[in-house]
Amino acid sequence: MSILEAIIIAIVEGLTEFIPVSSTGHMIITQHLLGVQNSAFVKLFVVNIQLGAILSVVILFWKRLFDFRNLIELRRVYLMVSIAFVPAAIFGFCFSDFIDSMLESPLTIGISLFVGGVVLIFVDKIFKVSNNDHVFPDGKQSLVIGLCQCISMIPGVSRSAATIIGGLSQGLSRKVAAEFSFFLAIPTMLGATLLKMKTTYDVAPEIFSQIDNIKLLIAGNLVAFIVGAVAIKFFVGYLSRHGMAMFGWYRMVVGIIIIALFLSGSDLIIL
Repeated sequence: MSILEAIIIAIVEGLTEFIPVSSTGHMIITQHLLGVQNSAFVKLFVVNIQLGAILSVVILFWKRLFDFRNLIELRRVYLMVSIAFVPAAIFGFCFSDFIDSMLESPLTIGISLFVGGVVLIFVDKIFKVSNNDHVFPDGKQSLVIGLCQCISMIPGVSRSAATIIGGLSQGLSRKVAAEFSFFLAIPTMLGATLLKMKTTYDVAPEIFSQIDNIKLLIAGNLVAFIVGAVAIKFFVGYLSRHGMAMFGWYRMVVGIIIIALFLSGSDLIIL
């Protein structure tokens, strides 16, 4: 993988991590369109650069996440995020090998994008959206959102889409549902990254001793951080005003293209 290829994939990660279009699916397709071989390092790279995206959440919501002057509210945020994180932590640990195998299926990604797109088009009409941006989820609501996040382990589903829809189903406002999704991304993506780094080290420890690999990881995380911060700013404002339908139509179009290319046997989509 060249530095330019790494930067392009990282831009895709930053743009898509926090909007409901599936960052993993987009990175995998981008990787193949660039002709990047699906090596152990590349698999690590597309997971590891999520750390940069995590950092953008931490910086943008620094006061909310580290306001120690209001310990009661801070403990509530940490507790609810922890409750929501548990289902994915258990599911991801138990089925990590199966999840990795699905990442190599473009048909799975295409179908997930299309079906998820249909859901997003109608989600604003299905659930009664609250206008109260000051109601944070309670324990039961957090658990439901966490269970919804498990669905996003299917490539193409989108962690952001699953958790935001989970929040809307619990009567949260679009803004609160999106912000909780961002907060939940921190332990989820950090855990996924650490697990991937461990499993990669177990089978190919030499990857971490190659200076070129380290440079690519640093560059990828830096780009994902910058682009992710911009994407978050855009998405919160857009979602609050317009809802999820546009992202649904986009997903359907991309899903149809991927499915069509796969069924036609095109070299563009055979991973």
